[in-house]
Amino acid sequence: MRGFLRLTVCAVSCIPRRPCSGGRPPAPLGGRILSNPDHIFQHNTWDHVQWTEEETEKARQKAEENSKEKIPVEEQSKYDREGHKYWDRFYEMHQRKFFKNRNWLLIEFPELLPPDDAGMCRLEQEQGSGVDSCSEQQPCASSKLTSHTNAFPGQHAAFRILEVGCGAGNSVFPIISTIRGSKAFLYCCDFSSRAIELIQEHPDYDPAVCHAFVQDICDTTSPFPFPPESLDIILVVFVLSAIHPARAQDVVKGLAGFLKQGGVMLFKDYGRYDLSQLRFKKGQCLSENFYTRQDGTCVYFFTKDEVHHLFSNAGLEELQNLEDRRLQVNRGKKVVMHRVWIQSKYRKPYLISAAD
Repeated sequence: MRGFLRLTVCAVSCIPRRPCSGGRPPAPLGGRILSNPDHIFQHNTWDHVQWTEEETEKARQKAEENSKEKIPVEEQSKYDREGHKYWDRFYEMHQRKFFKNRNWLLIEFPELLPPDDAGMCRLEQEQGSGVDSCSEQQPCASSKLTSHTNAFPGQHAAFRILEVGCGAGNSVFPIISTIRGSKAFLYCCDFSSRAIELIQEHPDYDPAVCHAFVQDICDTTSPFPFPPESLDIILVVFVLSAIHPARAQDVVKGLAGFLKQGGVMLFKDYGRYDLSQLRFKKGQCLSENFYTRQDGTCVYFFTKDEVHHLFSNAGLEELQNLEDRRLQVNRGKKVVMHRVWIQSKYRKPYLISAAD
């Protein structure tokens, strides 16, 4: 009789980390702690900021107040139905200038770093020989692909990354500069055709390393350019917040199907009571904690529990689920701003056959 056992070893422990100064990795979400309130204006940002009960209640009341007057139901559907138009206009207006490159990605998400050449060769040998890398002491994401008879971009890569909601490439190009020359390959998609055009027109875009394509991840019938269970990493950064919360679960489940066993989904997005939520005016709320901006784009604000629910219901295991509370400081104007993000890592479990 044969069954399945979940292997709970770290799927990415074989991925080498870049050496850090001092010989130790950076603290998750930063390590600048405000221990003396008198020093608040000495830096632009403070990490791991704890809110007082009074601050939490004040934020809750402000969010409750700006949510009282909601957009009429008969008008709400256009923000979902015509979402791509709003984002096309956004990228047409701002081009690549609105967001800065996310050079922090490799610090907070070192899983994006491909294995070294030796690790790549081992993966290739396992692909050819049928040896399961999970049997090693330090397992990587399983390199076996679901049967896929048609050729696809990046099919010969030993390490594959997908970024969904890539926008104009603020994550894409830092990743490309890191994986160039390795045996890794990056896919990136957005449902704004203008955003994809901006990436493909960029001088650093290289089809040998990256494949950019238009994709509505809410459309579960639309095919992706790679087979199921073929990806090592899926990057979901400030994407799910732009989707109607009723659609988010199906999106995460669909994406999870493209992860290899041991593959990891990396998530970062807006957290409940972030400054940007509290700045909304009455009449911009679509539903609880879900708003539309003046340009027609939408944003939802998550809690840790909601994020855990989304990913665990998609069959993924929690590696990390943190509330990133920071204090941003305008030292010139002597203004402090509370920012809240959720940062998470979830892994697709290994399923290994074993005899009773």
